[in-house]
Amino acid sequence: MEKFDVIIVGAGLAGLAAAYTLAGNDMEVLVLERGDYPGAKNVSGGRLYVNPVRGLFTELWDQAPLERFIVHEGLTLLAEERSVTLDYTGSELRMAPHQSYSVLRSRFDRWLADQAEAKGAMLLTKIRVDELIRDKGMVAGVLAGGDELRADVVIACDGVMSLIAEQAGLRGPGVPSDHAVAVKEVIALEAERINDRFGVAEGEGTARLYVGDVTRGKFGGGFLYTNKESISLGIVMGLKDLLEDRTVSNFPALMERFKNRPEIACLIKGGSTVEYAAHVIPEGGFGGLGRLYGDGIMVAGDAAGLALNMGFTVRGMEYALASGYHAARTVLKAKQRGGFDKESLSSYQQTLKDSFVLKDFENFREAPHILDNPRIFNQYPEMIGDILKNLYEVPGGAKERIYPALRKRLPWGEVWKIAKDARTMTKI
Repeated sequence: MEKFDVIIVGAGLAGLAAAYTLAGNDMEVLVLERGDYPGAKNVSGGRLYVNPVRGLFTELWDQAPLERFIVHEGLTLLAEERSVTLDYTGSELRMAPHQSYSVLRSRFDRWLADQAEAKGAMLLTKIRVDELIRDKGMVAGVLAGGDELRADVVIACDGVMSLIAEQAGLRGPGVPSDHAVAVKEVIALEAERINDRFGVAEGEGTARLYVGDVTRGKFGGGFLYTNKESISLGIVMGLKDLLEDRTVSNFPALMERFKNRPEIACLIKGGSTVEYAAHVIPEGGFGGLGRLYGDGIMVAGDAAGLALNMGFTVRGMEYALASGYHAARTVLKAKQRGGFDKESLSSYQQTLKDSFVLKDFENFREAPHILDNPRIFNQYPEMIGDILKNLYEVPGGAKERIYPALRKRLPWGEVWKIAKDARTMTKI
């Protein structure tokens, strides 16, 4: 029977951040990963906001395999026959240290795993954890691959559908409304073409979100991130709609339709798909968070529901890194106190409350309810597209005055609905 200080289930960013922090403090750490290698099962669109976690891992960023620093932020409303794009760039996005980067998780996670192993952590891949071991009410290890592995603490970082957290009684079975499905392709394309098509210089990148027709007017959207020599392109869609609406249930066909949109086709032309994957992701926000700790166990990253759709940005990687780091620091403090019961581990939740992690979730706790408004994904893209079509259209005869044309498309009833929606937006 093997005994470790800490067993970490899952070699994603949360698990590897915890392993790196613990191993650097002379703790005996075992990381168990079900995939063929760290990052093999990850389908993240590929954007890491570095600023919130820069100070937690100061020695890593200069050598990390980051792709491009983002200098263009884009949001596109896709109507069925037209689109409207808002593009933002600012001098602050080009100034070092840069705010965010595109990343390829299969590359980044393997690199971070190497750093954790160099510190002394042990990593085993292709290992499935089947069950928690309990001793006198405390989580005392795991059963994995037929072996009994013991530890003072288990940190569950096994993803959005965390069976470990569920077995520990820290969360219930997932509900469709708190989850979405993401499908992503990585499309290889020469760096010169990317620079030309997106109007960026060497090392600079673009991030774009797409809302509306990409998901047939249902909750969700598309994303595009430029990497050094590839583009990450994908769709995220609410699981509830996928289960209930047959018009959007064929996800691969929806992805092909997105790729064939003229707004997308011109950007990926000449590229070749080198990676294709799909995965469930958390969308519950503050209300979807489970309990974060128990007797001998903590939960971090997606397993804790730590991903946040703010509407204008979608974030998760920095929450995973920070939660893994703070879970590790909690273990170190608990060891000094000589116990790993839930009282000893309770400072983990308070630490996350004091950090940007749970402050963000509290500040944007209404975001999931506001984004549940179907008008955001169907009426508004079509309405704004129609208005701009009228503004720019030059007919064969006389052009109608702008105000009467707008009033036809915006009757008082519609204006009232827009005002009500705008009022709810003040909660974000």
